[in-house]
Amino acid sequence: MSEAVDRELVLRLQEGDLDSLGDLYDRHRHLVYRTALAITGDPEMASDLLQEVFLRLNRFAGHIDPERPLQPWLYRMTANLSYTWLKKRNRWLRLVRDITDRFVVDKRPSPHVLAERDETWQWIRQAIMTLPVQQRLVVTLYYINDLSVQEISEILEVPAGTVKSRLYYARKQLKKLLDVNEEALLKVYYETS
Repeated sequence: MSEAVDRELVLRLQEGDLDSLGDLYDRHRHLVYRTALAITGDPEMASDLLQEVFLRLNRFAGHIDPERPLQPWLYRMTANLSYTWLKKRNRWLRLVRDITDRFVVDKRPSPHVLAERDETWQWIRQAIMTLPVQQRLVVTLYYINDLSVQEISEILEVPAGTVKSRLYYARKQLKKLLDVNEEALLKVYYETS
């Protein structure tokens, strides 16, 4: 259903309907922003990249195959633009801020629980930000955006084995940095998402 809506919007965009670009923006802005923020660690740059991705979507609409899902194209464009930004800046990045739209909780936890969760999540984000960019990207796509190894492979245009390798070494480095086991990392992730 979602892909059918995207297909129709891309076809309309290819015909010059700018309202369809706005609809696509509304449908996918969180995905693009969240990915750019996780890669760059800079909220202002993530906002700029969000705008740039959709400008390019408009510019290259004629080259997009409406029969294929749009999300992989958006992930790939976001990753490529983020890499370019990181190369130009060549400096350490600030920590990734909380992704508030990921916190959907029916019952509000106590302030103590929220503070502890936030502190733990910041600790994990600091560790993620020390990873090489390629490992940080696969960790972001796999754990934060909840994509499969195959989907990441297609988005990044690398073999699935390369994605698995990057995940392996990223988890190994995170385990070493955080001095905890993988189950604890996953528990914290699922408690904060």
